[in-house]
This record gives sequence, C-alpha cells and structure tokens, in this order.
Amino acid sequence: MRSQDRIEQVETWLDRLYISAEGATLRQEDRRKAIEVAAILEEIERVTTRFNRQKSILLVDAAAGKSYVGLLAAQLVFEPLGSNARVIVLEKNERLIQLTLGALERLETRIPVECRVGNVSDPVLWPDRPDIVVALHACGSASDTIIERAIACETNLLLLVPCCTSDSMPAVAQAKQEAVRQRIPPQAPVRRRFIQALVDADRTRRLETAGYRTEVVEFVAATVTPHNLLWRARR
Repeated sequence: MRSQDRIEQVETWLDRLYISAEGATLRQEDRRKAIEVAAILEEIERVTTRFNRQKSILLVDAAAGKSYVGLLAAQLVFEPLGSNARVIVLEKNERLIQLTLGALERLETRIPVECRVGNVSDPVLWPDRPDIVVALHACGSASDTIIERAIACETNLLLLVPCCTSDSMPAVAQAKQEAVRQRIPPQAPVRRRFIQALVDADRTRRLETAGYRTEVVEFVAATVTPHNLLWRARR
C-alpha cells in the first residue's frame, strides 16, 4: 500500500473512532498524528508479514494514550493480513482508557484488544515475550521505563518514539554534568542538543548491551514532529 493511501486510511479511522460527529473534522494536529501513526503501522506490517500465518502475534501498545496505534494495528494491519493476533494496551490515565474502550466498540475487527490500566513501570501489567512493543511519543522517563520493561519481558521487537526529555531523568542529570565538564557553551540550543544526544546515546547503548540490534531512524519528517526519531530494536 502506498504511504499516502495508508495516511488516508488512518485519517478515516481516527475520525470514525474518536470524532464521529456531524460537521466535525480532523484538526491539523490530528492530521499530523495520522502521518505518524501510518508510519508506525508500516513498521508493524513489515514485521508481521514475515511471521507464519499460524503464529499468534502479540502486540503491546505501551503508554498508549488514546491507543491510536494499538487499535489501528488491529483494524488496518492484523485484520487484513488474516493474522492470528491480539493487542494489549497499557495506559495509566483512566479517562484515556475510557476513550479507548469507546473507540473499541466502533472497530470492525475480530482481533481481540485488551486494555490494562496502570503505569508502564508495573511489571504485572506486562505479558511475557510479546512479539512487538510499540510506544509512540512516550513522555519523559516513560520511554526509558518502556526500554527497561521491554528488555525484561524479552520482547522480540521494540518500536519506540520518545517525546519530551524531562529534567528529572537520571540520564539528563548526568548529561548536564558532562556538559559542564566538557565546557559545552551555555546557549540553550547548543547545550540542549548536546544533552539530548547523550540521552539518546544512552538509550541505544542500553538496548544493544541487552542484546538488541538497534537502529535509530527518522520515521517521519521533522516538519511533522520535532520528536521524529524511531528506535527499532530487534532481539
């Protein structure tokens, strides 16, 4: 499927699942989100087509928000491919889980989707050895927690798109100390990029140390989102 066709599919389903009101349309930010979701779905589809049709595929959508990725993976990837799949959504915000449950009623798929409420740091929420863990824009330390839990539950593939970087993260504190030690100029844009580079390098190193072959790629253009780096880590 062409990328533009996939984006249009995602837009249609975002409208159907989360708006579905006469006269209402997707906002510009929704259309940008559709581009991101479509790109992640292409990643999931690429992996799924390699599996044996009889294999049961388990996808975890971590720090899922409104569960765009998990629900649309079920509808637009697993269902058309005839995959024997199921989806688990992890989200701590109960209001967002309720929105997910409402959207789930409007899906047209046999693929089971299970919603689990709680923090991604809780190991009880995580299944053993999921095939795919995906996290689109996990904020702050949530991205690092997802890396830890994905390694611990021995996922086969992690697709991670971090979002904002929080000053409360240990890696940020260490990077700031290193910036001072290296006498990195204090101008915000310069120092911020240095700190972010060290945080990103630490994430990559942790995955590779745990035995994951890791690629970091721009999964969408920076004009869509400034947080456009995807960690593609295979066990």
